[in-house]
Amino acid sequence: MVYLRLMLMVAMMGSHGVAGAQDALLKVRFATDWKAQAEQGGFYQAKALGLYEKAGLDVEIHGGGPGINIPQLLGAGAIEFGMGSNSFIPLNIVKAGVPAKAVMAAFQKDPQVLITHPRDDVRSLEDMKGKPIMIADATINAFWVWLRAEYGFSDRQIRKYTFNLAPFLVDKEAIQQGYVTSEPHTIETRGGFKPQVFLLSDYGYPSYAAMVLARTDWIENRSEHVQDFVNATIEGWRSYVYGDPAPGNRLILAANPDMTPEIIEQAIEQMRRRAMLQSSDTEAHGIGTMTDERWQKFFDIMSAHGVYAPALDWRQAFTTRFVNQAQAPQPATPRANR
Repeated sequence: MVYLRLMLMVAMMGSHGVAGAQDALLKVRFATDWKAQAEQGGFYQAKALGLYEKAGLDVEIHGGGPGINIPQLLGAGAIEFGMGSNSFIPLNIVKAGVPAKAVMAAFQKDPQVLITHPRDDVRSLEDMKGKPIMIADATINAFWVWLRAEYGFSDRQIRKYTFNLAPFLVDKEAIQQGYVTSEPHTIETRGGFKPQVFLLSDYGYPSYAAMVLARTDWIENRSEHVQDFVNATIEGWRSYVYGDPAPGNRLILAANPDMTPEIIEQAIEQMRRRAMLQSSDTEAHGIGTMTDERWQKFFDIMSAHGVYAPALDWRQAFTTRFVNQAQAPQPATPRANR
């Protein structure tokens, strides 16, 4: 009996210790921009490996979807951090007066692509000039602006893309937009052929992707916690893409019943092969880096074509105070060719 009571006391003390440690963590809410998938893998990996906990943070990852508006959630104080899918999001935040900004960018290459059937007359973006291209309505004031400015594309080329692959699959002359980690794989699986894929970032499209957005009050008043979140997230992405992604994948599959291991595997392969986390800037400053020069280049193109007023203070869209610091050497992954 004495032994049993001692064992119960030890067990109770242990459980209180775990609860106490959990209570000591700072609760943080982070929202992604879509349902759980490999494109968010670094965040789930950081959670699965306990990297956030080691940084003193109890991070709740809230999956996104069609009705999720990250800037609104940040502005309302419903979350502390959110995911930004491209460079338009932080600039739109400035335009709308939302008190938040980008603090890191995991993807140095935006995943946006143009896709064609195998064909001899299209070997580069330049070859698509004048040809019909299916794009979504939202794209007209997004990367299409860059294609017009840099490659002379015309609005006469636009055909409506409704996120239904059937029109593309049956038309060998079709060109459509997509994500490098998504539509090409689906086309190959459903269509039985390997499409030509043109990653816009390989042609100079300067948008960042998979960014972390943080509330301004946290940046100003809880900067140490923002730094902790950024550091853990960077290590999560490093581990997910260049290490064993299994821990993060387990969380992704649990959070999204529609996701499959096959889809995740091919997406990670694209991230590795296309060096999505790497750029000349990361060679100097590490994963997650952003630079004033690249942000200005993006803004100058978009403001020159009427997307933003030239007087918009684009510098308020981001801060580099939490990145561009001394980090471990970057993975020696071969750069993608066009």
